[in-house]
Amino acid sequence: MSCMRFPHSIVFFTGLVMVSATSDLTAVEIIGHRGASYDAPENTLASVNLAWQLNADAVEIDIYLTKDEKIVAYHDKTTKRIGGRDQAVKEQTFAELQTLDVGAWKNSKYKHERIPTLTQILNTIPDNKRLFIEIKCGAEVLPQLKQDLDASGKAAAQTVIIGFDYETMQQAKQIFPDLKVYWVFKVKQNKLTRKWVHNADYYIQKATDAHLDGLDVGYNKFVTKEFIKRANSAGLPVYVWTVNSVKDAKKLVNMGVEGITSDRPGLLNSEFKPEK
Repeated sequence: MSCMRFPHSIVFFTGLVMVSATSDLTAVEIIGHRGASYDAPENTLASVNLAWQLNADAVEIDIYLTKDEKIVAYHDKTTKRIGGRDQAVKEQTFAELQTLDVGAWKNSKYKHERIPTLTQILNTIPDNKRLFIEIKCGAEVLPQLKQDLDASGKAAAQTVIIGFDYETMQQAKQIFPDLKVYWVFKVKQNKLTRKWVHNADYYIQKATDAHLDGLDVGYNKFVTKEFIKRANSAGLPVYVWTVNSVKDAKKLVNMGVEGITSDRPGLLNSEFKPEK
């Protein structure tokens, strides 16, 4: 009798696994890294809007405060790599930044693309989608950020504050108690000892102490199922960046991540959420 039932048990078990995996893949939040930056120039309106067109669940952008206290979407400290001017963003006015072409480097069809303001990007967010706002400067941006978010009329659930600087995230949570605030980090490993610079408990405890809402972790071997389980047990969902491989993304979903940030949100959507 046991031999006759065994194959049916396998089929039944496999079916459960397939349903579970499909459900997990559908549930994961896919976040466009600097928009859909694989195809369009990063942190531009073109890139952000393309990510929405590709049905990204959310978009991540980077922000700096200009010399005249405007918040703009830009990643680097200086505008040399993309804009061609070797000068810090914070040392330039918004009008000066608007003279830079930040699209032609990617593709000639994006020639004349300009650095957008945070307000312009906030206006693009569709209903039921989110914008991850990564603070690249420091806490000095927070007062203007509050003004811009208040003026946008967006629901609290539609904007997330993220950043590497722990103290800035602490202050952000105090200023924006109704918003999700996630701490961004990537854990380094000693090449000789193979030990991580800090263990999982270090990051979980610090995030808990600051009343933060989640962890946004750079993808490497530090990210394990056990780490994610421990973070979740502490009430901290785990997001991972930057993942452009479907194989890696599926592995992370099986580990239990809440969201995946990718330069290629369209590719991941086509694999995970083909019905969209």
